[in-house]
Amino acid sequence: MTSKPPARSARRSMWTTAAFMLLPAVIALALLRLWPSISAIVTSLEPPENRPFWYTFSRLFADATFLNSLKVTLLFSVIVNPLQIALALWLAVTLSKRVPAVGLWRTLILLPVAVPQTVSAIVWAVAFRPEGPLNAVANALGLPSVPFLISPRTALLSIIVVCSWVGVGYWMTFLVAGIKDIPKSLYEAAGIDGAGPWRSFRYVTLPGLRRPLMFVLVADTVSNFLVFAPVQILTQGGPQGSTDLIMNQVFERAYVTGDMATASAGTVVLIAIVLAVVTLQFRLLPGKD
Repeated sequence: MTSKPPARSARRSMWTTAAFMLLPAVIALALLRLWPSISAIVTSLEPPENRPFWYTFSRLFADATFLNSLKVTLLFSVIVNPLQIALALWLAVTLSKRVPAVGLWRTLILLPVAVPQTVSAIVWAVAFRPEGPLNAVANALGLPSVPFLISPRTALLSIIVVCSWVGVGYWMTFLVAGIKDIPKSLYEAAGIDGAGPWRSFRYVTLPGLRRPLMFVLVADTVSNFLVFAPVQILTQGGPQGSTDLIMNQVFERAYVTGDMATASAGTVVLIAIVLAVVTLQFRLLPGKD
């Protein structure tokens, strides 16, 4: 009898080990991501008797509250995504240079990532109070108090601040790693050609960060579409629906009013929007050059 080639046996053993190690993650993904998504689609397509299958969606889009949450979510994403990426990029470029105590600064900026969003939201709730520390500092400087969470004009911006407080440092780490992968010889060549800091950033750093930037863009977009805890803790969607993101709207319909059908339909709409935006962003990914 001939024995199996050692290379084939080692390869099979490697794949078996890899599959065994990935199995818990695959099971968790199926139970926590795929199954709820499939369940939401099925529930949204189960209308009352003698109604067409699109009845739940038509009822959802006829609801002014849901349309408002859709508008608020899109506005939130349009503002928060470029803001977080721009700040993360600026910090990454700055902290990739020879800055005193650069390790300490990176740690302090990344520190909010280690704090759960609920805890961060509670801390910011104290800071945003009308008599809180932020308004105390403003009043000490002779400035009027700001109605952070009680005015429709400032509530959404306050939510953006809380989300950016956590997100900017997280995305910065990916961009710092991307900058470290850019060969220093390119910067040296740019310096020999007389390029200053701005031209080096434009013609060396940005092209070298194409892939990390696109990854951060896609991941940041998905993350911000799914924001829930800060809204629920700070504003519950108010005032006057100015912070009523879709995730908060889905929660309210499912667990406050008990309308699982429209809650599931809202989840499906959110998934469709995220997939459409991410697909568009992936089309902008650079080729394998």
